[in-house]
Amino acid sequence: MSKTPASNRLTPRLRAACVAVAIAAVSGATLAGSPAASASSGAPTGTSQFRGVNWADPRDNFADDYLQLSGLSTSDNYARTYAKASRIISAFRANLGANTVRLPINPYTVNGAYWKSYRGVIDAASDKGFKVIVSYWEGTGDKKDGFIDDEATYWPMWNTVVKAYKNDRHVYFEPMNEPHGYTDTAWADIAAKWLATYPSVPRDRVFVSGAGYNDHVTSVCADPRLKGTYLSLHHYGFWKDYATYDQWVSDLKERLGDCANRTVADEFGAPMTTGLDYDHPAADNNYVNFIQADTDTFRKLGMGSVYWPGLRTDDIYSMQKLVGDASRPWLETTNQSGADRLAWGWGRGKPVKP
Repeated sequence: MSKTPASNRLTPRLRAACVAVAIAAVSGATLAGSPAASASSGAPTGTSQFRGVNWADPRDNFADDYLQLSGLSTSDNYARTYAKASRIISAFRANLGANTVRLPINPYTVNGAYWKSYRGVIDAASDKGFKVIVSYWEGTGDKKDGFIDDEATYWPMWNTVVKAYKNDRHVYFEPMNEPHGYTDTAWADIAAKWLATYPSVPRDRVFVSGAGYNDHVTSVCADPRLKGTYLSLHHYGFWKDYATYDQWVSDLKERLGDCANRTVADEFGAPMTTGLDYDHPAADNNYVNFIQADTDTFRKLGMGSVYWPGLRTDDIYSMQKLVGDASRPWLETTNQSGADRLAWGWGRGKPVKP
């Protein structure tokens, strides 16, 4: 999640990046047209099977070192990481009915010594039958610019992750979170290059982020090189000071175009620890309008959704909070009305109360 959307103006770095990806796209297009690159167990025909939450590092997943998900420790070995993660994943299912978790990766974590332990999180979720979306996050400071930080570490990271999990049907790959540094065309080129680089990964286990801050999927949806993949959309109430329920519905549908059958909203969220009641209409409250509009629309369109965040320490948006002994973590729901709306978007529960 990023709270400072930027324009798509062509900076010098962006112009250079566009040239680089354009060159890469020439060879990538050839590979993508090969039978191996087009391999898929079936093009997406709906996404309602993805009912999940994000599990995040307290630093919003932007880090220049190991990622440390809330409730875990980088000093834990694989066994302890797996045990803690198993309990937190179980709590997501027990408290929310979730079956999907989205997790961050970065080169520091995957290419470093902590990868052996961090795999315990992915393995624990997969072993419990969860769908696991692994997504690349960029670094902090001047690296937090919407570009891949360093391709010399980015591609080895993905080589490792794909090799480890290409045969695990529960694991899905998202090449980059919020690629807002690139133009729509440049980002589609990079996504096409990713697919061409890993032709053994079925396309229906890849999430191509919407362009910008994942804020629209229309451009990637229209690109034939990306056919057969899922698309990921982000949508947030703080993008507007105020909008009515109907305006939020229209805003979401405009960002989706006619691509809802391929799209998962793998980030959307609103304040959960401030006492807002999402079970009842409150026309003067932007966030209530937003959550009700999004969850109603997800349900009507048969879209999957992955709430931001299911768990992130000290985040007022967090749907869950850690309780119990740190060695045996469990979770409690921070806002039952928010959980009600999440379930409603997933096709369960009851409608908003009058």
